[in-house]
Amino acid sequence: MVRDWSSVFDLGDTDHEDLLEHFDRAWFQGNEYRYLSDARHGVERGTAILDDVVVRGYPSMPRALVLEPAVHEVFDGPVAVEEKLNGYNVRVARVDGDLLAFTRSGFVCPYTTRKVATTLDADGFFEDYPEYMLCGELVGPENPYTEHDYPEVDEAAFYVFGIRHRETSDPMPVARRRECCVDYDLDPVRHYGTFTPAAAVSTAKETIRDLDARGREGVVLKSTDGRRALKYTTSAIHRADLEHAFALPFDYGRDFIFTRVIREAFQAVEFDDPPDRVRERARKLGEAILLPAVETVRAVDADDPVGETHTVRADPEVVEALLSYFRDKGLELAVERDRTEDGERVVTFTKVARSTRDKTAYYLSGGTIDE
Repeated sequence: MVRDWSSVFDLGDTDHEDLLEHFDRAWFQGNEYRYLSDARHGVERGTAILDDVVVRGYPSMPRALVLEPAVHEVFDGPVAVEEKLNGYNVRVARVDGDLLAFTRSGFVCPYTTRKVATTLDADGFFEDYPEYMLCGELVGPENPYTEHDYPEVDEAAFYVFGIRHRETSDPMPVARRRECCVDYDLDPVRHYGTFTPAAAVSTAKETIRDLDARGREGVVLKSTDGRRALKYTTSAIHRADLEHAFALPFDYGRDFIFTRVIREAFQAVEFDDPPDRVRERARKLGEAILLPAVETVRAVDADDPVGETHTVRADPEVVEALLSYFRDKGLELAVERDRTEDGERVVTFTKVARSTRDKTAYYLSGGTIDE
């Protein structure tokens, strides 16, 4: 079946070939598919094509720097307030009878697909909603993309924050999505309630203070039809991002660092921090920047690997497929431990940050910076 891609993607006068040429090609279990790693012509990053089946990417979400005016600018009706988790964005769809897990870039990850298959009982949902996809956050230990742990999550877990039509990306309304999670025993992200815009601002601020004290990420505010959304994050996650970035200082751009510092400045003003609280923010921010950078310089000086370290656990062929994917993408992996437990392969590896390693070594050996 040859589909009219211009109609499927609502391209108007744009030639569909102009869009399709930007899709990368990959294979999963011997079958070729295409995925869009960057948004093009109004089509979301992460959109995938498997023969004639389209799985749309998850739309980007704007961020509020100051909650109150942003909420009143974006929403003109009831607003749902939910927790934003710190994991990695996954879309789960059933295609030709197979449950597939797509990462944010559109890659069908063999490891995530296996994890979802073993932790998520979604057969009932997909029997009733075959053309929909579950959008969620995969969090917890032993995953290959993020390092944040939650005390209540003992192993990788999938929390649903959206349900969308897989081809049009039309969202299911918040209330119906929450009912589906109950009906099909799916784990939802925490829902704090639905409010007027003014009450949503107050609830979000109170929630942010609580989440910040517990080192959690933030909140997402959504219109009840699911079509408009804002995200807002805690000071704790800003510092965690900076700690991560300055542990790999030559692999993250200045824009990444600048935005986190600016978020802190606006949050301090909106939360009306007194001078001592602002100074405390500044101290913690400085530690988040300097301490990991010092540790990295010392690690390179000691010839230790620097980068992002992860542990994964799955069937040997699934782990090998994941490691092969990373190597095919040009990543250098330093395997620290590789063992077998109860028939599963358990590998701890570091995605080596080559730019940070090489530039740090250069400066340690006497290299200079032109300023």
